[in-house]
Amino acid sequence: MAVCQSGREITMKVLILNPILYTAETDVIPQVESIKDTMIYTLCMGFLKNGDEPVLVAADCYRPKKQEDYPFEIKWFPCSLPKICKPRCLPLLKGLGRFLREHGKEYDYIISSEVFSLLTLSAAIHTKKKLIIWHELGAHNNLLKKIPSKVWYNVVARMFMRKIPVIPRSERAAEFIRNYCDNVLPVYVDHGVDLDKIYCRKDKEDYFVVLSQLVPRKHIDEIIRCFAEFRKNGHEEYKLQIIGDGILREQLKEQVRSLKEEENILFLGKCGHETVIPVLAGAKALLIYTSKDNSMVSIVESIAAGTPVVTTPVPFNAGYIRENALGIVKDNWGKDELEEISNRNAGYVENCINYREMISNGYFAKVFNQVGGTLD
Repeated sequence: MAVCQSGREITMKVLILNPILYTAETDVIPQVESIKDTMIYTLCMGFLKNGDEPVLVAADCYRPKKQEDYPFEIKWFPCSLPKICKPRCLPLLKGLGRFLREHGKEYDYIISSEVFSLLTLSAAIHTKKKLIIWHELGAHNNLLKKIPSKVWYNVVARMFMRKIPVIPRSERAAEFIRNYCDNVLPVYVDHGVDLDKIYCRKDKEDYFVVLSQLVPRKHIDEIIRCFAEFRKNGHEEYKLQIIGDGILREQLKEQVRSLKEEENILFLGKCGHETVIPVLAGAKALLIYTSKDNSMVSIVESIAAGTPVVTTPVPFNAGYIRENALGIVKDNWGKDELEEISNRNAGYVENCINYREMISNGYFAKVFNQVGGTLD
């Protein structure tokens, strides 16, 4: 058993290559106050809980505005050729290859996010026997008519990553990557949550919640329309709370004014976890109408809070929502689905509470350790 610098015994020392810490809608990476609410930070905390020592590799353009103290090491690497290898989608980290050559042997195993990643390619070249790929994408990237993506998966992945163990984040991701990699494992590791920070409630209040960027692909206007119809159908006591910000904020507020629903549809703006979690835990359901998303962190957090989800089939998490009755999954859902989630809320809530341990960061860290322990 190894010992870390603080003298604490550890089970595994894990290097995590995840340069993109949060989603940027444009090539200009917005600076945030803290990265402690991000998915990858939560996963690292799961390793710590299990007695492991995670070390995170990230792109330095995602550093928060203010210096923070972290209970694990973060290695910040500068991005090379940012105009070609854009930091928001395909970053190239200067000096990573040398670091892997010189220090890769110090780690029990290495996790790299995505098959289509320059970091994963570097790890496959320098530390192949220690590598696990954690894969999220379920389709080819649309950039340049999908040509770069198809070349990568058909040539690069098959040459350098074909036998490397791949842990998909969803059923859809598994179906896609099995076309190119031979060692796709029959387990899924989604975006885990810290159950110490997200409490659950059985006693729900008469409101729904939206937790989203206010951008076109999220179709918040459709959620507002459906909610207004639901209220007119005998549910005047309900409210809709919208958490998030974006370019459509004023347009959506104008829609609410035109519906005369200003007192019932509330815009809370962008909020921290200390505000989000109480609102999420008290809601009858989280509402999602997205037309383009992979695995959504908000879905995992909602289930952990005991709050069912009403969503389109687009998010990759939709598969286990449907399978475990954690909410309603339907194309073009409307007032009828809001009626159902309201009338049968107690059953859906109970399912979410029973499922929450399966999406904890500690549970997913143990899954990685089980796979990492089998590597040479």
